[in-house]
Amino acid sequence: MPRLQKNDNFIDKTFTVLADIILKILPTSKEEKQAFSYYRDGMSAQSEGEYAEALEYYYQALMIEEDPFDRSYILYNIGLIYGSNGEHIKSLQYYHQAIELNTKLPQAFNNIAVIYHYQGLKAANQKQFNISKSMFEKAAQYWEQAIYLAPNNYIEAQNWLKTTGHISNKYK
Repeated sequence: MPRLQKNDNFIDKTFTVLADIILKILPTSKEEKQAFSYYRDGMSAQSEGEYAEALEYYYQALMIEEDPFDRSYILYNIGLIYGSNGEHIKSLQYYHQAIELNTKLPQAFNNIAVIYHYQGLKAANQKQFNISKSMFEKAAQYWEQAIYLAPNNYIEAQNWLKTTGHISNKYK
């Protein structure tokens, strides 16, 4: 059953109306339409901070959706929710699944890097310098991939790579 829009935002309402029209006119299967409907409802719930509800919709979409590209975005959004809730390990698992299906998802590479960087800072504060160094190296690898895919984005990450000496030769 479609989610009721609680948000009076004009853009959200417009998106919902356009998505409904597209769903009706596109020559797609009933299953594809249902998967998209769950995904759309998940995005709506997520934008309103209703994370548990959003996860339910995303999991429903995953059970139906077969297209790897579409599944990658569902997995990415699940990773976002877990990351927002501080469940970084779960978040990483979903981001990694997303990039296995779609290697051109710079935001997933960036978010993985952010988590590794956070873990590196945390380890450094606990004086676990070997772990910290390893986490920073992982962060650098994922930020480089994100920057490669979206060179005009992630300026702070680019600066961090340069100032810490983590940038590889291909980006100097």
